[in-house]
Amino acid sequence: MRLILLGPPGAGKGTQSARLMQRFDIPQLSTGDMLRAAVKAQTPMGLQAQAIMSDGKLVSDEIVVGLIADRVEQPDCAKGFILDGFPRTVAQATALNTILHKKHMDIDAVIELRVDETALLARMEKRVQQTIAAGHPVRSDDNAEAFHSRMEAYREMTAPVSAFYADAGQLHVVDGMANIEEVSASIDAFLKEKIAA
Repeated sequence: MRLILLGPPGAGKGTQSARLMQRFDIPQLSTGDMLRAAVKAQTPMGLQAQAIMSDGKLVSDEIVVGLIADRVEQPDCAKGFILDGFPRTVAQATALNTILHKKHMDIDAVIELRVDETALLARMEKRVQQTIAAGHPVRSDDNAEAFHSRMEAYREMTAPVSAFYADAGQLHVVDGMANIEEVSASIDAFLKEKIAA
């Protein structure tokens, strides 16, 4: 099962990814983790990325897609994988399609957790209160200002990715405002249909 999870910060992608990883015995591919691993392993892509990052620049789509191209051929991806947080732009989505097509692979499903921004902000504020009450440190980006700038970046860059997959007939939207169990059940029902088809 090859999946892409879309949704703004705080939509619950991490929670659903963890569950899907267990259910299908597939890895979640994080581009950040892949970059760090490639740099550490000193792979050709890693060396390229390291040079760019040490200049304080953003790693190009070409390198990130190249890392994914290498990563999906690892043995743990034989049954599939979950992309969470990638593709972030339509250019990345197009490049991903090209690279997977060359490998005779297809994305089985693109699932978007759609949420209400106002309710999402309230959810984030509640999480901060619970974290403080539990005596744990609060993430530096868990505040209204950071949330709004992350949402703005998401709307500008990543929201068009939803339209890209919708136009291709691949997008399945799930109500991300439902409780975790309901979101999981919606995803399960959709994937069950996919597998049966």
